[in-house]
Amino acid sequence: MTNSVKLQIYNSLSRKKEIFEPINPPFVGMYVCGPTVYGDPHLGHARSAITFDLVFRYLLELGYKVRYVRNITDVGHLENDSDSGEDKIAKKARIEQIEPMEVAQYYANRYHEFLDKLNVKKPSIEPHASGHIMEQIAIVEQIIKEGLAYEVNGSVYFDVPKYHQQKHYGKLSGRVIEDLLANTRDLEGQDEKRSPLDFALWKKAAPEHIMRWKSPWGEGFPGWHIECTAMSTKYLGETFDIHGGGMDLLFPHHECEIAQSQAASHKDPCKYWMHNNMITINGQKMGKSLNNFITLAEFFTGSHPALDKAYHPMTIRFFILQAHYRSTLDFSNEALQAAEKGLSRLFKAMHLAEKLIAKDKSTLDIASWQQRCETAIADDFNTPILIAELFDAVRMVNLLAEGKESLTSNDLSMLKEQLNRYIVRILGLTEDISDESAAVVEGLMQLILDIRKKAKENKDYATSDTIRESLSKLKIKIKDAKDSTSWEFDV
Repeated sequence: MTNSVKLQIYNSLSRKKEIFEPINPPFVGMYVCGPTVYGDPHLGHARSAITFDLVFRYLLELGYKVRYVRNITDVGHLENDSDSGEDKIAKKARIEQIEPMEVAQYYANRYHEFLDKLNVKKPSIEPHASGHIMEQIAIVEQIIKEGLAYEVNGSVYFDVPKYHQQKHYGKLSGRVIEDLLANTRDLEGQDEKRSPLDFALWKKAAPEHIMRWKSPWGEGFPGWHIECTAMSTKYLGETFDIHGGGMDLLFPHHECEIAQSQAASHKDPCKYWMHNNMITINGQKMGKSLNNFITLAEFFTGSHPALDKAYHPMTIRFFILQAHYRSTLDFSNEALQAAEKGLSRLFKAMHLAEKLIAKDKSTLDIASWQQRCETAIADDFNTPILIAELFDAVRMVNLLAEGKESLTSNDLSMLKEQLNRYIVRILGLTEDISDESAAVVEGLMQLILDIRKKAKENKDYATSDTIRESLSKLKIKIKDAKDSTSWEFDV
């Protein structure tokens, strides 16, 4: 463990921070609920993906061998997230008069395209719910065998009250089953359930339902919750280390996953439950159900009326990381533009650090700064504190460039390495490496600065001043320090 710092993770199950202790170190199993692929990904999808990308990156940085499984929901997720209504993907396919799997594939491709732009690492395994129907049927059969599910007219339901007599339904979300029963209204199409709290493990397909598979109970399709239990068990075992997802999945989805796992194997599915909080807009949750979401495509093009301009994917990533993953994050153009400027400052400092010259002594405590950075990220992935420490490094770099502070060769190397470690490898922030023009501009500017330096050495101050003034007209600022010269766009 780096610098003997112990990683702490807030566990939604225990409702407190716990020291991370993998079940089988150095191997870590992590399962995250991925998207339902029936529409373009929005900012909420990006927050979940970036949150667990951060977890993935840091675990790898600590030397763990991580199997990261993130699923694709392409069947079984009904319109009202309950047991009635139409499958979301099937509905989209019906409206557009195409195959449901065309819908799923198209939006899965879009999801991957946008996550690539956000520099989200690909998971170790990305299973599709539709590719694991047999595993889901097998678990449903096991739950029936345990006496905790029942079949009615070709559908199979999980018996929540009976399960609760043996286990604890509600232990993750803190819901009280008596209160749930008292506040549950009768919904159309649910009269075949023994209790309104029971949820579908398998649904009989209506004649018009396109997505259907053969099962012991007739043709139908799996319930939404069973897919994650089946896929996480297949690839990570009956109990694994971390299960993640958005706060909106905590109940009922993750609560039902616990019940299914306990019923089938008598084990909790994981050791640590992690949930990222929601993104709000004008105080309301941003999401498809409220029709107030902004897609990533709209962010990248600036085409949504709520946006002042287009935003680079790295600006979006940095904006998300500026808030702790368990805190709500409120969208505003002002916050995005502040993130844009802040990100620019970080990369300018990284470039400037590469040009610094080592001295005979260090007047800054880089080891202490690095320890503070590590303590922040190891404290339940506290990115706001880490970013504050990185901006302290920006201040130090500027003082070093101005000759007001100094570092030995070892400390300077450490500073540059740790800036790369935290900004690039852990936070996953990169400059647009696909834009070759940036490298060309950097090369041209270095050539101009070299010409100006030569002019000053030859006491040709007129040429030196002309270069400075000409660049200033182009909104490029020259910064002369004791031992070096740097440049930046004057924004």
